[in-house]
Amino acid sequence: MRVAMIGTGYVGLVSGACFADFGHHVTCVDKDADKIAALARGEMPIYEPGLEALVATNVQAGRLAFTTGLKKPVAEAEAVFIAVGTPSRRGDGHADLTYVYDAAREIAGALDGFTVVVTKSTVPVGTGDEVERIIAQARPDLEFAVVSNPEFLREGAAIRDFKHPDRIVVGSDDPRAQAVMSELYRPLYLNAPPMLNTGRRTAELIKYAANAFLATKITFINEIADLCEKVGADVQEVARGIGLDNRIGGKFLHAGPGYGGSCFPKDTVALIKTGQDHAAPLRIVETVAAVNDARKRAMARKVAAALGGSIRGKTVAVLGLTFKPNTDDMRDAPSIPLIAALHDMGARVQAYDPVGMEAAKKLMPDVIYCDGPYECAKQANALVIVTEWEQFRALDLDRIKQSMSERPVVVDLRNIYRPDVMAKHGFVYESVGRPRDNG
Repeated sequence: MRVAMIGTGYVGLVSGACFADFGHHVTCVDKDADKIAALARGEMPIYEPGLEALVATNVQAGRLAFTTGLKKPVAEAEAVFIAVGTPSRRGDGHADLTYVYDAAREIAGALDGFTVVVTKSTVPVGTGDEVERIIAQARPDLEFAVVSNPEFLREGAAIRDFKHPDRIVVGSDDPRAQAVMSELYRPLYLNAPPMLNTGRRTAELIKYAANAFLATKITFINEIADLCEKVGADVQEVARGIGLDNRIGGKFLHAGPGYGGSCFPKDTVALIKTGQDHAAPLRIVETVAAVNDARKRAMARKVAAALGGSIRGKTVAVLGLTFKPNTDDMRDAPSIPLIAALHDMGARVQAYDPVGMEAAKKLMPDVIYCDGPYECAKQANALVIVTEWEQFRALDLDRIKQSMSERPVVVDLRNIYRPDVMAKHGFVYESVGRPRDNG
């Protein structure tokens, strides 16, 4: 099949490359000429494990191409995907659908014959209706169908998630559109992923509800972690104890500094706004968003407490800047408010991240960026682990201790290390939701 993918951001590029790997002919379209030129040279705009090789293989095979020109790829396509950004709108938190509607208008002018227009971007309920209206108004005699097909890709594991999905959601009541979508995903049938055919508005809401529920699990276990610290319990054992209940499950029950990234922060706020607009307030989700924001700021106070209450004039080393491992995405990363608060308290901050430092430098120019974890630890009064990169899970603790100041403090916001091991190596060690063991 011929596919046009409008947008070469995270969703568009990964989806386009994976569809091409299935054997479809995919053209990815973007207005950013520099980005298209870089992609043509094999340079990826994002860090995603395996993506560069996947793109190169399919470009070489002639199944994947990049262009700034929308008209020809759309005219030839059987399915046109809208995979543009939907950031939070400044001022009110609603999803900004400007790029989606602009894409719909351009697509309308290029369509030729029956085509399925697929909204892959995360969009509020009713967006598909407006996309349909825009195209129908521009081309009243054209046969087309608008489908919602939300993505469920985890950054750092996106290719596997696309090729081995838990489910494929297709929001359409048009049999022809359903047939096209079924053919697009036919290579997955050997994996037998459940395909859920549902209404378009229902499909749009599924995406937001899923992200809000996962954000709720994260926030719940973070609050339980706070209680564990007060009563002397271990949040990791609590999480395991409740996660073994298959009604709950163990995923997203890892206590830490709060959720971030490109999806959860903006999607929870957008869902809250949708609820308010329709007089159906989502009080649980409202609380989740508020608690998560407060938690990120509270992590700096945790560092200060570990250093005796004051960090003015002290050096804090931060390991991990991206919101999660295996990505260079800094959007709403917990490291940003943490470092801002540390600076406000008078600390000097030096940091290291395996792939996220170039993006971080644009957001936090006052940080001293280091070449590795051991350089980052040099002369630091405290070392804070913010992102659980694999490179940080087996550090030479003696070398770290020798690099730091006389009374080395480690604040482990991801519970990578065991308190008893850290105590034996002579660290003052603070983690999240676990009893202290500082010797």
